[in-house]
Amino acid sequence: MNEKLLGDIAARLAEAAASNPARDLEKNARAVLATAFARLDLVTREEFDVQSEVLARARIRVAELEAKVAALEARLAPGR
Repeated sequence: MNEKLLGDIAARLAEAAASNPARDLEKNARAVLATAFARLDLVTREEFDVQSEVLARARIRVAELEAKVAALEARLAPGR
């Protein structure tokens, strides 16, 4: 899929360069790249960092809950 997308981008850029004056090339290139990046479903560095912190906190919480469950299971096991 990425090869197809990159080929599509290259084709659009070549078409823009051939059919438009040089001053419009940057504008068209930005539009083509913006469209391509939108299809890639990218996130910003800030969004990535926020989600990384959320995940780290969730992992800590899961570890705490696993320890509590293990302790409860240990308390119940000898009595059964």
